Amino acid sequence: MKMQWLSRLRWQLRCGQTGDRQWLKKCVWVAIAGLPLYCATACQVIEPSPSLRIGSLLPITGDLAQYGSSMQDSAALLVSTVNACGGVLGRPVDLVAEDDQTEPPAGAAAMTKLAEVNRVAGVVGAASSAVSSAAVDLAVRNQVMLISPSSTSPVFTERAKRGDFQGFWARTAPPDTYQGDALAKLAQTQGFQTVAILAINNDYGNGLIGSFIPAFEALGGRVTNKEKPTRYLPDASTFDSEVQAAFQDKPDAVLLIAYPETGSLVLKTAYQQGFLNPQTKVMVTDGMKEARIADLVGKNTAGKYIAAGIVGTAPSAGGPALQEFQQRFTAHYQRPPKVYDPNTWDAAALLVLAAEAAKTVTGPAIQKHLRQVANPPGRSVTDVCQALALVRSGQDINYQGASSNVDLNEWGDVAGSYDVWTIEPSGNLKVIGEIAVGGK
Repeated sequence: MKMQWLSRLRWQLRCGQTGDRQWLKKCVWVAIAGLPLYCATACQVIEPSPSLRIGSLLPITGDLAQYGSSMQDSAALLVSTVNACGGVLGRPVDLVAEDDQTEPPAGAAAMTKLAEVNRVAGVVGAASSAVSSAAVDLAVRNQVMLISPSSTSPVFTERAKRGDFQGFWARTAPPDTYQGDALAKLAQTQGFQTVAILAINNDYGNGLIGSFIPAFEALGGRVTNKEKPTRYLPDASTFDSEVQAAFQDKPDAVLLIAYPETGSLVLKTAYQQGFLNPQTKVMVTDGMKEARIADLVGKNTAGKYIAAGIVGTAPSAGGPALQEFQQRFTAHYQRPPKVYDPNTWDAAALLVLAAEAAKTVTGPAIQKHLRQVANPPGRSVTDVCQALALVRSGQDINYQGASSNVDLNEWGDVAGSYDVWTIEPSGNLKVIGEIAVGGK
């Protein structure tokens, strides 16, 4: 076959049927290499479709490492599941993993590598809103579809409304505009009339401050340090002055907006300063919903968990595919998934489904078809392999995720509900209720 092809090319050269010297060089090189390409007289080279390459930008180290490794496992499990049922466009999906270290500079460097060196079409990440803020403009510039499983700052909605992202941003966790409402409702049901705020000073913390204050005031509550909420630096290691400032006016509760590594130190400091007592309760956010948080904070002199009794909110993982995902994850890793694992699975699922629907593996094509596979109309489907099969057969689908129904509005946001959770005297984390908020 190769000799027949070379004879044809020589005939074309003699007859002057090809005028593009660069094309001829390429065809001759390919023919000698024995690759199965067809060089037509119109000088077109038809090659097999490349495989879909996606990246993960997640915190394997740093303040969110308690979540990041498990989130990475979720993304890897989705890719291996998809590859086991035929991949995307008949080829295996490649996953390139990067550690954002829960640090914006590291996240920006990793995003640059994924976009400009690895040439990925989409990225699952980041987890932290601050890291996503550092990465998203790089994604937009390189036309890479970025889907975060857990960056909840309202800033992304505001920027999307301004057109900053050109559609190359979405998230499978609802924005903190909604969590602020959920926290306000939680404070009201707990009977808290006054609340002080103690928050990590980054996009995540500041976004929740901005959403909680008006929501709580609308319900008749008062934020005691509204004019100057207490903030701490993300890399801080001591919190004596911040804890003193937040607790000193003896509010009904202190709202701690934090991640496990620093948040556990804040709670330990509050205990050491004598502030953790029945007079002032502690509310926390999704950033602290870690199964080991009681152990991270530690026990008091009586041998009881310091964190026992705190209450908090976190986006519910309550999508139609949740049970199926939990069973698959637990069977594969011999442990249950963590809080944002379903959202990570869904983010990766949307990338592969959009690429299959687009019939090509570029970022712009995925961006164009993302809402087509995520939203109605279309046949509702929870299993990603069944969804891929339906798309291949030419059917429209409405993917129903593990974290939610993942219906995306025009700014890339999903709505949802929030778990109310607490730490029991045993140290176990327990979901005790749910608050529905948000909308498109």
